[in-house]
Amino acid sequence: MNEVEIQGVKTLLQTPQKIVIIPHKNPDGDAIGATLALWHYLKKQQHDAVIIAPNDYPEFLKWMPGESDIVKFDYEKDRATTLLEAANVIFTLDFNDLSRIGDMETVVAACKATFVMIDHHQQPSDYAKFMYSDTSMSSTCEMIYNFISFLGDENRITPEMASCMYTGIMTDTGSFRFKATTSTTHRIIANLIDKGAENAAIHNAIYDTNSLSRLQLLGCALKNLVVLETYNTVYITISKDELTRYDFKKGDTEGFVNYGLSLKGIKFAAIFIENMQEPYVKMSLRSKGNFSVNEFARTHFNGGGHTNAAGGRSDDTMEATIDRFTKILTAYKEELS
Repeated sequence: MNEVEIQGVKTLLQTPQKIVIIPHKNPDGDAIGATLALWHYLKKQQHDAVIIAPNDYPEFLKWMPGESDIVKFDYEKDRATTLLEAANVIFTLDFNDLSRIGDMETVVAACKATFVMIDHHQQPSDYAKFMYSDTSMSSTCEMIYNFISFLGDENRITPEMASCMYTGIMTDTGSFRFKATTSTTHRIIANLIDKGAENAAIHNAIYDTNSLSRLQLLGCALKNLVVLETYNTVYITISKDELTRYDFKKGDTEGFVNYGLSLKGIKFAAIFIENMQEPYVKMSLRSKGNFSVNEFARTHFNGGGHTNAAGGRSDDTMEATIDRFTKILTAYKEELS
C-alpha cells in the first residue's frame, strides 16, 4: 500500500466501525488464517467485527482461535445479509473479484460500505476503495502481517493472531517450499513464532490429522495417476463414485495434486474431481518453473490463480474434460519440454 492509502485506512479505523471480513468461497488455510488474524486485530481495536464465509471449510482448519464465531452465509443467509447491509467497512481477503464469493456476490455488490481489498492474486478488479494487492507475496497472511505493521501495530500481535497468520503462510507456501517464499517471509515466520505461534502444533493440526478414509482416497487418486511423458505432465482423476466410496469430506483432496508434481521431470500436474452435487469437474493445477497455470486456467478452464498454482472448472463430463485437456496440451509442447 502507498502512504496515501495507509493514511486513508488509518483515518477510516480511527473510530469504531461495523466491519465485515470476507474470504473466498471454499476458503483454504490462507483465507481462514487471514480473516481470523484480522478479526482478532480489529476486535482489539474496539471495532464491531464479524467474519462471513461464503460456505463451510475443512475440519482441519476449525482448531484456529476464533473460528467458532465465523458466520457461514450458506447456513445463515438472513443473519449474514443483515450484517452485510449494516456494515460501514468490508474487508475482502485472499480474492480479487466478487465472483469468487459465490451466492454472496449479489448481496455484497449492493452494499454501501467502504471496501478494503487485501490479496495476492493476479489481475484484481477495481471494486475496493483501498487496495493492497501484491502478486509477489507468498500469501494473504503475510500481507495481513504487513498491513498491521503499516498501521504501526506490529507490537500488538497476539499469540492468537500469530497462530492464524502462521497457518496461512505455511499452507500457501507448501510448508515454505514454493518460489514465493522469500527471506522476508522467513523473517516474518520467525517473528510470529516469537509472538506465540507454536509451529509444531500448527503443522500437526493441519497435516497430521488424517482419517483412514482420506488416506484410502489418496491411494485411489494415486492409482488413477496418468503420466503424459511427451508434455512432462501428469493428471489425476477422482470420480463421484470414488468420492462416495471413500466417505469424502470437504478438504479431503487438499494437496493431492502436489503428488503428481513430485515426480522427477514433471513440470505440470492437474487433478480433476467430479462435483458430487452438480454436473461439473473441478480442477487444481500446479507447475514448476515459468509455466503459468494461471494463464492456462484463465484461457481454457474459467479459472485462475498464481503462476504455479491455480484452479478451474469444466462443465463437460470427466471423459470429455480429459480429452479436451490433452488436446490443449499440444499447443504447449515446446513450453513444457
